[in-house]
Amino acid sequence: MNKQTAGIHHITAFVQNAQANVDFYAGVLGLRLVKKTINFDAPEVYHLYFGDQIGSPGTIITFFPWADSRKGKVGGGQVGITTYVVPAGTLDFWEERLKRHRIPVTQTTRFNERYLQFSDYDGLQLELVAREEGPASEWSFGGVPADKAIKGFGGAVLYSTAPAYTGNLLERVMGLQKVGQEGDYTRYRATGDLGNIIDVNVTPMAYGVGGAGTVHHIAWRAKDYEDHAQWRSHIEENGLSPTPIIDRQYFNAIYFREAGGILFEIATDPPGFARDEEADELGEKLMLPEWYEPNRSQIEANLSPIQVRVLEADK
Repeated sequence: MNKQTAGIHHITAFVQNAQANVDFYAGVLGLRLVKKTINFDAPEVYHLYFGDQIGSPGTIITFFPWADSRKGKVGGGQVGITTYVVPAGTLDFWEERLKRHRIPVTQTTRFNERYLQFSDYDGLQLELVAREEGPASEWSFGGVPADKAIKGFGGAVLYSTAPAYTGNLLERVMGLQKVGQEGDYTRYRATGDLGNIIDVNVTPMAYGVGGAGTVHHIAWRAKDYEDHAQWRSHIEENGLSPTPIIDRQYFNAIYFREAGGILFEIATDPPGFARDEEADELGEKLMLPEWYEPNRSQIEANLSPIQVRVLEADK
């Protein structure tokens, strides 16, 4: 069976403070909070989703804000850097914006592309790159107009403890195309126009430590439920051990850990985030799966209030 993923569906990370998380991703980066729900396995913890105007696959970053969680260490077996793509010609706008919000920025070049690198309030490593490809976002918020808004993921930099095995998996199992090697990284490309460029370290990297400021897993796209079931069989046929299919309300998921230590998920594009809210009301209300609805009052009482707000630097 030959399979090709279109690219990244979403990336999920750990942070500590929920309001600070909202302030950074909605307030500074201008993303839309498209879903406010809970960790289904730990209902005292939010699960927050940020993306474009509807939370399209390839735009979604999600967080578990755990107030008392340990600080993590970015390293092998993780997504090392989450890459966002912005419209061509807007990097200067973003550099000035980040500096105005007192976020230190460094510049680097990989594969003849210029990147702005920075970290969120918990130390999660991020970068911006400008490209023509990929649909423009229709969302604007605070000081970020739609014509300069983040489109979604440009891709990711994977930190592997066994990069040869990770690269082989990306190419032979996930269906990405090897583009080439430059310096410390090998580049791979998926078929989609967002979340499609994956760089992998060449030299094996020591394991990181999970915790706030680190990525928990990276999810890849399956176009529908039939495709998703095929992916599960495909992963199993290639000697890996995927979980059973799990209903995550807004997509179905399977998980497996690859030889370089990184936790992979494959997630369905449908049904999306408008299954339980109107598109113009996404992220406004705490949404719970039906089995938690009887406990809504208790769950809401245990969660700290959060709000999407325009930050002082944009007023």
